[in-house]
Amino acid sequence: MENVYGIEYSKPEVVLLQDTGIGVAEAAARTCYDSFTNSENDVIKEIEHVMPDEEMCDSLNAIEDSNLLDDLAWTYFHHSILEHANLSFLIRGTSRGVLQEHARHRIQAISVRSTRYTMSSIINAFVAAKVGDDKEFFITKVLTFNMFVTSNEAYNKIEINTIYEKLAYQTQTVDDFYSIAVAKSSLPFLEQIKNAEELFKALQDGKKKRNVGDAFKHIISDNVKVDMVVTFNLRSLKNYFTLRESGAAYFQIRWLAQEMMRVTPSKYLDLIIKKKS
Repeated sequence: MENVYGIEYSKPEVVLLQDTGIGVAEAAARTCYDSFTNSENDVIKEIEHVMPDEEMCDSLNAIEDSNLLDDLAWTYFHHSILEHANLSFLIRGTSRGVLQEHARHRIQAISVRSTRYTMSSIINAFVAAKVGDDKEFFITKVLTFNMFVTSNEAYNKIEINTIYEKLAYQTQTVDDFYSIAVAKSSLPFLEQIKNAEELFKALQDGKKKRNVGDAFKHIISDNVKVDMVVTFNLRSLKNYFTLRESGAAYFQIRWLAQEMMRVTPSKYLDLIIKKKS
């Protein structure tokens, strides 16, 4: 937990899912200069004379150091060859606010937890609370979802209360609120069950309303947690770390960049992060 501006925040978790190695980047650079024989890596030298087989490719992808890449990265600033190395990260528990910042980095592949398909539990909790006339049930239930990056229970209750009030307002402005909130097969539960906890369980166990988030995206804020998988080529990752690990960056994306750096192997960091003397 970290206290920022008087509010406690949880930090994101990051795992490196895959990395393609630096060997292909050296092979690309050697192709540019036709200098395979100058490599300290035997498999690179072999590539000058033969087309690589599967075993050679495995050796290529296992390369841990490359003098040429180091020279190109730090002496000649020939960074295009770094685009041949890719890293994919699984990120959990960052915020929608960070997602907006991430979108400004053009060269990345990003897949994000969808609010269109994953809001049914919140909507089911509201419907159960509304039908059961039990607002406190909604607040207590949604607290258990651990859906905010903020960690203060009192503050999160304010957030949840706001969600409730937004939805309550919407029930007054649309005639078919429940039909857009729950699946058609679950609508009879609203007449049959008046206890909020029992109704919530019935709705959860029932068929999920498809694309339920389309009608309710307005209820959530930048404080809501998102999970995502991002893939950067090494050149783009260099740009990302340079900008986002900086003390001038938005604090939540700085935390994320720091966690991504922590799980990035040194063979990549040595090519994109200047060592402190």
